[in-house]
Amino acid sequence: MPDRLIRVNAYTTFDLLDGFARGHDFEEEAAAVLNVTAPREDPEEVTLELELDNTGLEALPPHAEGVTLSATEASELAGELEKYAARVEAAQGED
Repeated sequence: MPDRLIRVNAYTTFDLLDGFARGHDFEEEAAAVLNVTAPREDPEEVTLELELDNTGLEALPPHAEGVTLSATEASELAGELEKYAARVEAAQGED
C-alpha cells in the first residue's frame, strides 16, 4: 500500500482486512488497515483509524478515516463487537 497515511508496523491492530467504501454513486472494495491507539502518557481518548489501499480505489483520493472515543465509548464499542462476534460464532457452529 504505497503512500499510506496510517503508520503500519508490528503494533498495528489489524492490517490487510477486507475493506469497502460506499457512496451515493459508487462502491469499491480494497485491502484495509484498521488501527486502535491511545497516547502512551496521560491518555484521554482512544483513536480508531481506517485506511483503504489507495491503489485499489478509483472513486476516492488517498485518505484515512478516524474517530476519537472516550473510554466509555470505547468500552461500549468493545461490548458491541463481542456481542456480534458471538452471534457470528454461534451461527457458524450451527452449520
